[in-house]
Amino acid sequence: MLALQAFWIEPSSLITTKTNIRMQHWPKQCSGLKVVVLADLHVGSPFNGLSNLKKVVRLTNQINADIILLAGDYVIHKVIGGKFVRPELIARELKHLKAKLGVFAVLGNHDWWHSANQIKKAMTNEGISLLENNSIKLTKNNCDFWLAGISDYWGGHYDINRALKNIPETAPIIAFTHNPDIFYELPPRIVITFAGHTHGGQVKLPLLGRTIVPSRYDDKFAIGHIEEYGRNMFVSSGIGTSILPVRFGVPPEISIIVLNSP
Repeated sequence: MLALQAFWIEPSSLITTKTNIRMQHWPKQCSGLKVVVLADLHVGSPFNGLSNLKKVVRLTNQINADIILLAGDYVIHKVIGGKFVRPELIARELKHLKAKLGVFAVLGNHDWWHSANQIKKAMTNEGISLLENNSIKLTKNNCDFWLAGISDYWGGHYDINRALKNIPETAPIIAFTHNPDIFYELPPRIVITFAGHTHGGQVKLPLLGRTIVPSRYDDKFAIGHIEEYGRNMFVSSGIGTSILPVRFGVPPEISIIVLNSP
């Protein structure tokens, strides 16, 4: 029964989670900003082909998000039982995502290992905004803030200074990237950072917890809201699987985060 749950029932499921985060330095006028994070789509992993991606897009659009952040790892790389799906087909489905202030993307380590240039081209050809070490100014309710995308900590050529160089010193900043291990290298003027990569460990066993998390900080950055000394990060457990097609105690998720001032 446990094997059935781990290798079939849970990997083929999909949940939507909602987290409300209050932050000291988030402007009151920007309160209520609804962010959706889609991480680690890994299209082509078992139970996670293009038909499932269509479902993810449909359910995400029903959320009526202000911003949708695509946090990397769109393709698969040597996952057992997987079938590779071309980036062009993935981007063709992702272009249907809709958000009030836009849909933005960065690449993950699997994307770099496959072909960053091919995936960048596929995304831009479909009108998806890539923010690799770049930023954009956004406005909600006459409240200005900046969104900065930072390239992957493992596979990319991340450049924090380049990503933030056009942003005024006092402006509120949301950052997003693939790998949460970059957190301690980010300046404190970033109000919150969004990431994926960990899959929440994919497996969370009773008593033993998360057995394997691909992070130098073990399960510290595995999933959810992390706050340290007034600095915030949210890590989505993502949707697909990597290496082993298994999930247990960590179902695939569409992550909704609502940002509020104190």
